[in-house]
Amino acid sequence: MQIKALGGCCRRSTQNYKNAVIAAQQCGIQEPVEHVKDMQDIIAFGVLSNPGLVIDGKVVSSGRMLTVDQIVELIKKHQK
Repeated sequence: MQIKALGGCCRRSTQNYKNAVIAAQQCGIQEPVEHVKDMQDIIAFGVLSNPGLVIDGKVVSSGRMLTVDQIVELIKKHQK
């Protein structure tokens, strides 16, 4: 499973990334969470409001910081 945390210039985006890392570890995901900071890459996902979260190429959240528990639920929902 590929998880990307979008945004990197503000405290909320950084915390969202940290929460995603913790959530991925709790779910036993071995792949590292990618922290996408480049605005061109973020816009390519169609996200105009950070922070954002992408799971397996699909934007599952944008414009709000998620808690670890919220990210765990999103991961479980998108696991195959």
